[in-house]
Amino acid sequence: QVQLVESGGGLVQPGGSLRLSCVVSGTFFSIYSMAWFRQAPGNQRELVADITIGGRANYADSVKGRFTISRDNTKNTVYLQMDSLKPEDTAVYYCNAKNDYNGRTSWGQGTQVTVSS
Repeated sequence: QVQLVESGGGLVQPGGSLRLSCVVSGTFFSIYSMAWFRQAPGNQRELVADITIGGRANYADSVKGRFTISRDNTKNTVYLQMDSLKPEDTAVYYCNAKNDYNGRTSWGQGTQVTVSS
């Protein structure tokens, strides 16, 4: 069974940085495209960034130039480096894994990010 465990969330001041991590277990990590989503109270869950098996990254316009997604296949881990954080980045951040062979997706439990002074 695929399991995703996120970590790295917390409280940070505007302009600060955080790095989220998501460790994937129970499967072959290298066949999964990975993504980070977020959901703020009252809002729909939205895509923040994703990364293909080959390492090609894609970002939401709202985070371009501030966030960086990366993956380490030797550690079964995907990262989201978040810089120049803004209050509007406050949300629960979810890790998502999509099996590129059968299309099945799995979600982590989420980690809270709060940007506030």
